[in-house]
Amino acid sequence: MAKDYYSLLGVEKNASADAIKKAYRKLAHTHHPDKKSGDEAKFKEINEAYSTIGDPEKRRQYDQYDHASPGSQGQGSQGFGGFDFGGFSQAGGNMEDLFSDLFTGGRHERTSRGSDVQVEVLLSFEEMVHGVKKNVEFRTFVHCPDCRGSGGAVGSEEKNCPDCDGKGSIRKNIHTILGTFAQSVPCERCHAKGKIHSVKCKRCHGIGRAEGEVSKEINIPAGIEDGQALSLSGNGEAGEFGAPNGDLYVIVRIAHDKRFMRQGDDIVSELMLDFHQFALGDKVAVLTIEGEVNMKIPAGTQPGEVFRIRGKGVPKLGRFGRGDQLVKTIIVIPRSLSSEEKRHIEALQQAKKR
Repeated sequence: MAKDYYSLLGVEKNASADAIKKAYRKLAHTHHPDKKSGDEAKFKEINEAYSTIGDPEKRRQYDQYDHASPGSQGQGSQGFGGFDFGGFSQAGGNMEDLFSDLFTGGRHERTSRGSDVQVEVLLSFEEMVHGVKKNVEFRTFVHCPDCRGSGGAVGSEEKNCPDCDGKGSIRKNIHTILGTFAQSVPCERCHAKGKIHSVKCKRCHGIGRAEGEVSKEINIPAGIEDGQALSLSGNGEAGEFGAPNGDLYVIVRIAHDKRFMRQGDDIVSELMLDFHQFALGDKVAVLTIEGEVNMKIPAGTQPGEVFRIRGKGVPKLGRFGRGDQLVKTIIVIPRSLSSEEKRHIEALQQAKKR
């Protein structure tokens, strides 16, 4: 049975060329024989898979023949040795460029940018409706206040890195089953900066960041929903060796309110009325998020009927206008009645029988 190259790369059969290339790069990073976690056999398999489905023409042949029947041994099953690698130029550019993309990152890529930070902020119902400024506080890595992220002690000499001679990168031979490629990779000693300090900062030990408290004021727009996240680029964890910060994600939570409930862009509330108000009608004060308004209850209103107050709902986030307030009527039945109240109800009952 032919190998399932899609499964080997962990992609669906209808995956785009970019998705296939991305999956291949990720697996090649993990299994490359020069890495501690490397697996030469696995690396060979994923290269075999990419050499086939990473090339448009070979992928077409593979899809046509290898998946035509479970036991077929069509062109696509010729295996790693059955294809030349010229097709890589069609699938993703020059082979050397591909391996350059794969291995020029290494340790530098993993430490270049700080991690993202996620925090939660609690809003009242009114704050959700009107929008609010909130201060969020959290503890994370910040650029070292002593060395300002440089990693060097104040006043220490900064000189060219002896490993890369100030270039920030070095040439390295990358060994693959397809041959050896000479590539430029970031210098690990100076972290691609080309400069090193003669004395490391005592506070951060040369890393350029230290733990600290962060306080950030954020603007929360009116109409935001519970669970929605606000993204603040560059306000997360500081990167090592002066690298940029990650992002800050603020998850918004809305506190429960006994008076109001949100339903899309509308606000739902309940109005308690006596029997005579349903029967005879009335004009009553209704509480909205912006105060009381008068509303007419027509005679003969039935319990559970809903009245709409236009424009008293939640602002439509990112759009003009706002929703309405939906007022649901609830009948109040007294648990005990006075003698006079009982007489009136009994008289009403007798009148209806006539």
